[in-house]
Amino acid sequence: MTTDQTGNRYSAAIILAAGKGTRMKSDLPKVMHEAAGRPIVDWVVAAARASGIEKIVLVIGHGAELVREFYKDDDDIHWAVQEEQLGTGHAVMSAAGVFDADREGDILILCGDAPLIRSSTLQTLLLKHHQDKAALTMATSILDDPSGYGRIIRDANGRLDSIVEDRDADPQQKAIREINPGYYCFDGRTLFKSLPLIENDNAKGEYYLTDLVGIYREQGRIIDAVDALEPEDVLAVNDREQLQQVDSILRARNGEQLHAEKTA
Repeated sequence: MTTDQTGNRYSAAIILAAGKGTRMKSDLPKVMHEAAGRPIVDWVVAAARASGIEKIVLVIGHGAELVREFYKDDDDIHWAVQEEQLGTGHAVMSAAGVFDADREGDILILCGDAPLIRSSTLQTLLLKHHQDKAALTMATSILDDPSGYGRIIRDANGRLDSIVEDRDADPQQKAIREINPGYYCFDGRTLFKSLPLIENDNAKGEYYLTDLVGIYREQGRIIDAVDALEPEDVLAVNDREQLQQVDSILRARNGEQLHAEKTA
């Protein structure tokens, strides 16, 4: 575990990378498709590393051997296998055995198919989490068109109250532009004690990590949400068209960075 210049503890990141990606129409694991010359999951790994994370757990499933081969020489990468894809909560449950019994420190939960995440966003998320001494802090984004995303419901004090999925939202909730892109920071010890409380009594029979928002609220724990993502950064890869969009954005960023280095 390391600390940054503010003394904040950094612990680990769990990157969810087990999905098959049926809409990609390829046998290649979705996270191993390339954008700007690198597998999309590697952009997420790089952002985690740049934010100070030293222990990275990749939750793998379909095509696991290809992901393992890519990171075979990386000592900071650890592995968890999700045999069945039963939701985000289940994916994190699959990683529980990788951590020490006391599970001290904080844990970032990241999406392996969302390569536009920036290290600065993760640092903002971690800083807010420590400032508030929260059990859970989410990074959110505000979109002109929030259709399809879970909406962030805040209480009268501006604190995170709940998340309402798009399909369950009423007209007033659908008008909310602050959304949940799927980036979380948890107190590790609290997280792993709470995972068994998640149930799968929903239409898909899956275990949703977002259920912990309600569970923590009922327990009186501090939960928070910080608007930390630029709208552009929300885009994840689910099909070939989105892969092309992400590729263009990353190549443009690389060009801007190279230009800045040359003119510095």
